Amino acid sequence: MEDSSTCKLYKLKICLVGEKAVGKTSLVRKYVFNEYDNNYLVTIGTKVTKKELKIKDPKNDELVDVQLYIWDIVGQKGFRQLLQDAYFFGAQGIIGVCDNTREITLLDLDSWMDTIHGVIEDVPTVFLGNKCDLKDRQQIGLNEITSVASGYEKSASYISSAKTGFNVELAFETLSKKILKNML
Repeated sequence: MEDSSTCKLYKLKICLVGEKAVGKTSLVRKYVFNEYDNNYLVTIGTKVTKKELKIKDPKNDELVDVQLYIWDIVGQKGFRQLLQDAYFFGAQGIIGVCDNTREITLLDLDSWMDTIHGVIEDVPTVFLGNKCDLKDRQQIGLNEITSVASGYEKSASYISSAKTGFNVELAFETLSKKILKNML
């Protein structure tokens, strides 16, 4: 955090985690650039994207400047253990993403959270069930996602669609507010 006499600036590191092909990269593209691409893009290692926004300070309801550094992390399990310290060190928030059309991706979020808690503890988290636009292929819904999220303090849960933008902005802004509240 940098503090000047006229404006507060918070720099926040958040990590998106989840199995491959759950839509992490698509969520980031939708949130930061308001773009969506149907083509599957494999993330190699990690990709960091910056987004600037203004949100209310939970202490006094004044608007503060926030720079989100969004780490889109590779979904392959082999890389998770190999580079966990480098990826998660200093993270102030987590978005755990599963694919509503593949139940196994929700079950895998517990494993991701175990890995994260090996590096950082007590981190604000938003659990997202992505691809809610694929209504005829749904295997899980908000109730199942909320059930997993209830096992973690400082968490919230939503269903989302990177394609339509449904709840994408809400998820990132909710996490940003949780992080600020946690910091203060």
